[in-house]
Amino acid sequence: MNNSFFTYKKSGVDIKAADKFVKFISNTSSNKKGKKKFNNIGGFGSITGIPKNFKNPKIVACTDGVGTKIEIANIIKKYDTIGIDLVAMSVNDLIVQGARPLFFLDYISINKIDLVKLKSIIKGIIKGCKISNCELVGGETAEMPGTYEKGKFDIAGFAVGVVDQKKILNKSKIKKNNLILAVPSSGLHSNGFSLVRHLIQKNKINIKKNKFLKNELIKPTKIYVNEILDLIKKDLLIGCANITGGGLADNIKRVIPENLCAEINLNKIKPLKIFKWLSNKGIKDNEMLKTFNCGVGFCLIINPKNLVKVTKLFSNQFKPYIIGKISNHSQKVKLSGNINWL
Repeated sequence: MNNSFFTYKKSGVDIKAADKFVKFISNTSSNKKGKKKFNNIGGFGSITGIPKNFKNPKIVACTDGVGTKIEIANIIKKYDTIGIDLVAMSVNDLIVQGARPLFFLDYISINKIDLVKLKSIIKGIIKGCKISNCELVGGETAEMPGTYEKGKFDIAGFAVGVVDQKKILNKSKIKKNNLILAVPSSGLHSNGFSLVRHLIQKNKINIKKNKFLKNELIKPTKIYVNEILDLIKKDLLIGCANITGGGLADNIKRVIPENLCAEINLNKIKPLKIFKWLSNKGIKDNEMLKTFNCGVGFCLIINPKNLVKVTKLFSNQFKPYIIGKISNHSQKVKLSGNINWL
């Protein structure tokens, strides 16, 4: 008689380790000042109400991930910043609609529960939620042996926000001669890392021994929530775009109405050091522009008369500057000039 027994743990799934992680999330997310709006982590779902100060509230939802930036985190062994990235990628899309983030959920799939790694990611997610003034209310952690190789994982996030109907930012408000402002990025954010990793591999660069790259490649995505919501509250914003995968042109055209055009002068863009480094390593301009934010993390469309008021609401590091204007044209985006990488 065979005395061996089949167990879930022997197959590679440790429920006790997963339970410890859920308990950690619950304790960490509730360990802050003030009364929590939600207290459902570990339950079957999260329940919330609509804030009372909205006359005609509309719900906005976004989901995203951080792509292969997780491979950089694995090399450097630093995971908290990709937690911030995860929140940023969704909430920065929410605010394009004019929505205020309410809550966030995460999904983590991993080869084997690694409490040190997972706790670091969650701490970053909670920090990102704090910056965005929203709450982590739940999620899913899936231990998937056989699907992921040893040490490998993936993360995804889901954000929900609310906006009063009269405050929704839509294309109809954008007019000829509106200004287009660039809000600086904090770095690469969470896009283009497959190309970055390919370049690093071909050049045989050891990231762990390169102080500049080690710092730049793991920098978290800038969260623009507070600044954008402040602009909306003061009626200073007509439209905006989150500059992610596809670069400046592909993202800003998503908010431009028919028969209007975003005319952008590339000479005006102020690229950060990491983008100059990438360009100097052999990535051509057109590839840079369609892959990376090139130093422009977010775009604002405003009335020219409000320029001074708008720029005053940002810190020096993220101070917006003019890169173009709205004109009449059937082509939604027209780029002129060249970025100065020197």
